Amino acid sequence: MATPTTYYATGKRKTSIARVWMFPGDGRILVNNTPVDEYFLRDTSLMVIKQPFDVTGTWGRFEVRATVQGGGLSGQAGAVRHGISKALLGVDASFRGVLKKAGLITRDSRVKERKKYGRAAARKSFQFSKR
Repeated sequence: MATPTTYYATGKRKTSIARVWMFPGDGRILVNNTPVDEYFLRDTSLMVIKQPFDVTGTWGRFEVRATVQGGGLSGQAGAVRHGISKALLGVDASFRGVLKKAGLITRDSRVKERKKYGRAAARKSFQFSKR
C-alpha cells in the first residue's frame, strides 16, 4: 500500500482548534491562508510552531496549511503546534518517542474555570464585613 502524500491532524489548546494539512514541500506554513510570520507577529509564537520540526529534524521538508478558530493568538499557536506534531506521527511513527519526550503530543487542556454563583469570580469571594 502506498503512503499518503497529505497528512491531516487536529490540534487543540485551551479553546483554540487547529485543522492542519501537511504535505511534502518547501517549508511554507500558511495559517488561515496567511503566511505564518504575518499571522503570528510574536517571535515566541513562531518558535512554538516550529518546535515539532526542530525536534524531529524535518524543518523545510513539509508545507503546512492550517485553519485555526477560537481563543487568542497564544492558544492558536499551541493548537497549530499540537496539530503539526500529530501530523508528523502520520509521516513517520518513529517520531513518537522524540515528540512525546518533548511533550508535544499531549494536549494542553487547561481552560479558564467558570464563574460560580455567590462569588465575585471563579474562586474569589466578595469583601467580608462583620458589621
